[in-house]
Amino acid sequence: MGDSTLMRSLLRVFDRVPRLVWAGGRSQRTLLALMLLAAGSSHAVAQQSESGRNVPYGSPLSSDQTQQQGSQLSQNPPSAYPTPAERVGPTQLEDNQNSNQYRDDQSLTDDQTTNTNSNITNRSRVTNVPPQQVRPPELNEFERFVEKRLGRRLQRFGSALILPATRNYSVPTTTAVPPAYKLSPGDEIFIGLSGSIEGSVSRQIDSNGRIFLPRVGSINLAGVSYRDLKDVIERAVAIRYRGFDVSVAVTRLRGIRVFVTGFANNPGSYTVDSLSTLINAVFAAGGPSSGGSFRSVRLIRNGELVSSLDLYAFLRDGDRSHDAVLQNGDVLYIAPLGPQIALTGSVNQEAIYEARPGESLDDLLRFAGGTTALADADRLILYSLDNARSVGAVEVARQDFARRPVTGGDIVQVLATGTLANPLDRQTVIVRVEGEVNKPGNFVVPPGTNFDQVVALAGGLTNRAFVYGTNFQRLSVRQQQRDSYEEAVRQLETALVGAPLTSDSVVSDEQRSQQLAAGRALLERLRQAQPDGRVVLPILPSGAGLPGALTLESNDTIYIPPRPTTVGVFGAVYRPASFLIEDGRKVELKDYLRQAGGTLRLADTGDIFVIHANGAVVSRRAGALSAPALPGDIIFVPTKTQNVSLLARLAQISAVLFQPAIAAATLVAVTK
Repeated sequence: MGDSTLMRSLLRVFDRVPRLVWAGGRSQRTLLALMLLAAGSSHAVAQQSESGRNVPYGSPLSSDQTQQQGSQLSQNPPSAYPTPAERVGPTQLEDNQNSNQYRDDQSLTDDQTTNTNSNITNRSRVTNVPPQQVRPPELNEFERFVEKRLGRRLQRFGSALILPATRNYSVPTTTAVPPAYKLSPGDEIFIGLSGSIEGSVSRQIDSNGRIFLPRVGSINLAGVSYRDLKDVIERAVAIRYRGFDVSVAVTRLRGIRVFVTGFANNPGSYTVDSLSTLINAVFAAGGPSSGGSFRSVRLIRNGELVSSLDLYAFLRDGDRSHDAVLQNGDVLYIAPLGPQIALTGSVNQEAIYEARPGESLDDLLRFAGGTTALADADRLILYSLDNARSVGAVEVARQDFARRPVTGGDIVQVLATGTLANPLDRQTVIVRVEGEVNKPGNFVVPPGTNFDQVVALAGGLTNRAFVYGTNFQRLSVRQQQRDSYEEAVRQLETALVGAPLTSDSVVSDEQRSQQLAAGRALLERLRQAQPDGRVVLPILPSGAGLPGALTLESNDTIYIPPRPTTVGVFGAVYRPASFLIEDGRKVELKDYLRQAGGTLRLADTGDIFVIHANGAVVSRRAGALSAPALPGDIIFVPTKTQNVSLLARLAQISAVLFQPAIAAATLVAVTK
């Protein structure tokens, strides 16, 4: 209709208006008609521009106003096959909140369209978020009892998985809607069209279970499975259009309200997604409280029991057969806690377990994942409360596990046998022999084998073997040395903290702080050094044979070095170096000290010590410098410190930390 025709129509309408309503003259009525015409034209242009910017004219995804204008602009109804001018490029509706995620939907194939929902933002409607749990539930009475008996805390099985409540077990914001999912009011779907008609829109299913598409009409989607959604939309659009492709996705799930009651950690009402299950709601509520059961969670719908879930079956076996999908108004009831039993020792998961009536020790061990490889599988120890409420221990044999029911308050201990030390005469001995022997290697020998026998297996000693310097290491000795070493380090640390590092009263606080920091650095180096289990053998420097009667243990290591030809002098001397030993001439160690230029002014001459090739340490006070030099001897001259009682000893110890094999012996020597 043209502007002149519309103008004449408006004037005829105003002429028919009664005088009581309209008292203006012809000229005033004409002016009003022009104003209404201008306003209506600008409004129509704005609507047409807005509508044309969103979707092409003639698309079933266009707005109602656009289609009404289309009917006014053409006397004939639009063809089912739009003209080429109508086939404009794909556009996005402004009311589509997910439009930025569907820029390429029109090019999707059928297979791709089916899985489009996996990339859609599923805006979770969890509006009633449980309160932030600051800490897990308090210990119940049995947990405190077990902690007192064992001297350590034992957790309830399952509590580490679902507590604290900061863990998120709700349906994720990006999820794949299963094909069998039934659409219901509140769900929001995305529809994208390509081909002869193009556009995209999001629609929420109304309370009647329908969506409305202009030029198509209402489409009933309530109860339609997600796998059939595409076909339903295609059939509805195909009534008016041909030559198009459809892509669909569920972009928002409806919210449902459920109630978590009973002995829940955070009981209350929760609004969750329609895909949420019984387990999701229980975990969202923080799981059972300290008095709640992991073994009995009931789903009640309309006053009837729908499902009863044992969380142990889910946590241990992954069984979700009783994990029902929730519906609006469902009630979840967590039952009170049942009898509890503590399982400790050589099992795969120590914990406090909840038992159902009739369950046995065998069932309890299955919950714990069974026994470890080092466990005594033939028996266990059962601590039960008798009628006097005192704890008594009973040994239960393996054949009785299945017949022995568990009762509340039991503590079950599985013993270990693999860690027991067997007598030496029953141990299989593996010895490593290397160095100056004819056949180095690892030898498996029977219990009771001695030095002579294993050296014979190694082919005997070579001509260059230096028996006095033999490095013999033993695993059991290493552990003893480490214990003594750590105790000595703790004592030095106590002395460092409890005593000043200097006796000079004029030393400033800054200097004291620096000395304290230096002492701590030395202690840290001491902690990093570890004894290696070396045993000083009773061999004379001129000896040619090993202590043949010494019985070997498993994992013993024997290293026989070649004969050294030098004596080393290190520390606070003018020329630290290693000096050749002159054959046939007996030279005292102090002579080698003089060959190194003697001690410096800062040397602490009173604490000079000598380390022999066999690992022994001898101090100057014991006459070490007056003794004849032996091949491989090392003379060490420490430096002076402000306090010879503590910091000097720490410096002496740290100086020899580069020789881990003698660190333990040196520590003992310089701390006496």
